[in-house]
Amino acid sequence: MQEPRMILIAVLASIGLASCGPSYSSDNPADLILLNGDVYTMEDDHPTASAVVVTGNTITAVLDTDEEADAYRGPDTEVVDLEGKFVVPGFIDGHVHFNSAGGLINDANLMNVADNPGLIEEMARLVTFLEPGEWITGGLWGAYEEWSLGAESAEEKSDSRWEPDRWVIDDITADYPCVLNSFDSELYLANTAALQAAGLEDAPVEGMKLDDQGVPTGLIYRGSPALSRIRSVQKPKSHERLLNENRAALKALREAGIVEIHDIARPDQTARFAELQENGELTARVWLRPDLSRGADLGAQGFTMGLHPQTKEPDPFLRYGALKGYIDGIMGTHGALFFEPYDDQPDNYGHYRRHTSNDSRMMIGDMEKMYTLIKAGLEAGFVPNVHAIGTKGVALMLDMYERLANEGVELTGFRVIHNQVVRPEDFPRFQELGVIAEVNPYHISDDMRWMEERIGYERSKGAYAFASMLEHGTMLSFGSDWPGTSAAEYHMHPKYLIHAAVNRTTLNHTPEGGWFPEQKISVHEALKGYTINNAFAAFEDDIRGSLKAGKLADITVCDRNLLEIDPAEILDMEIEYTIVDGKIVYRRGE
Repeated sequence: MQEPRMILIAVLASIGLASCGPSYSSDNPADLILLNGDVYTMEDDHPTASAVVVTGNTITAVLDTDEEADAYRGPDTEVVDLEGKFVVPGFIDGHVHFNSAGGLINDANLMNVADNPGLIEEMARLVTFLEPGEWITGGLWGAYEEWSLGAESAEEKSDSRWEPDRWVIDDITADYPCVLNSFDSELYLANTAALQAAGLEDAPVEGMKLDDQGVPTGLIYRGSPALSRIRSVQKPKSHERLLNENRAALKALREAGIVEIHDIARPDQTARFAELQENGELTARVWLRPDLSRGADLGAQGFTMGLHPQTKEPDPFLRYGALKGYIDGIMGTHGALFFEPYDDQPDNYGHYRRHTSNDSRMMIGDMEKMYTLIKAGLEAGFVPNVHAIGTKGVALMLDMYERLANEGVELTGFRVIHNQVVRPEDFPRFQELGVIAEVNPYHISDDMRWMEERIGYERSKGAYAFASMLEHGTMLSFGSDWPGTSAAEYHMHPKYLIHAAVNRTTLNHTPEGGWFPEQKISVHEALKGYTINNAFAAFEDDIRGSLKAGKLADITVCDRNLLEIDPAEILDMEIEYTIVDGKIVYRRGE
């Protein structure tokens, strides 16, 4: 069996990245100099600085005074006065579902909509840039109807249930067939254009809700023949529309200061990444995480970590990374796997998920299948990163990794993803095994609204227990899980994740003092989870993740020093500049 880390080191060395060095000489002046910055390097031996010098795509120097930068200036050097702004290594988002993100930007997003005015506003937004005849889809209305966005507990529940009808949006969407779904996919809303396309406006069939006059309201129930009829005539999104969704998502990443994503890769999206890269439009690095079931096939095709998904050449911008696996479901649907049942569903312990070539999300408790898939991936040079949310899911995944370690497998880069609820006895095991805990801090701000109702106070002590993980020497990898689940929208701007980890409150700053405040962590630790730790998790901490001469020039500039401000102000933070591969891809105000 090949050692994945050694394979990746060889890949990086082949393109000169395993040991980058400064590229400056008197005949090769800098391309970019950042002056007058409040620079936080994430390097222990040189933690702060004032200036950063960039030549090509590489950091040439990190300097304590602006005057030292004069030696690097040339006639074409761009010099940026940061006016004291806070400079950090570029934020790396360790968990993104990029394929879905653009759809919440350039298609319907009704997650926080529960009334007619909100529905009208969203439809009016979409028709300003979609071409007539394009279908408007998705929506997920009602996700925050029971608990408002920012609510902290079940005590803030609403008893109201909003049901839209087609006449609310028909005037706006006459040229745009719509089929929108509720967050639980129990109800769908079709506008008149969609009903007409399916021949259902004047000939309703089973599963359609009718008004007092027997006229279809546009509401359709899950699994009905009417929904099947509409799906059969629904126009698929064009290639260009999907590219535009990708462009919208990349724009959002730039504006959030994110220089790289670890994406839960789908083959169709992977091809679009390659196309965007070829067009010069890929403004964030992408570390692809295909499904665990694909390991053997990818290996047979000659792929391994670090290789471009089309050229099979080493590529520091778009390349394969780990394989993404699943052991259990999610908390939002009572699917996370626990040793004890849910408090609000006493017969439910959660469920397993299996991997097949067709559907990695089918439910089964087959750890031997998981073992076989991991071994096949390792043989191809891919490490596993596996989703585990409930206490039993996390424990079983650690058991699996321990089994592999006992067989002599080196666990560097192995991750348990999410770790939403962990038993006290499992906290030490991450460090003992050398396994990374990939966590999603913003989930705290959202999930606290129902966590204790579902698993009780005592088990909730182990929910998002980042301080306990750090106390036991665990490396934390931060990811947003953007854009979220059908029941929750997860923000990917770093301010939301850092706020949640440091303050442990909702967006409304409740509860006072934080939810289980003993699990708060420092801003420094949060920044580590977002920068150098995520570079390490991708086997690239020697070339990225901190500000140091010789490393790739991926840099984020924030409008305030997150280490010095009142933690309550973290949510006010804005991004001033995003620099990827030595190029300024975002300037605030432009």
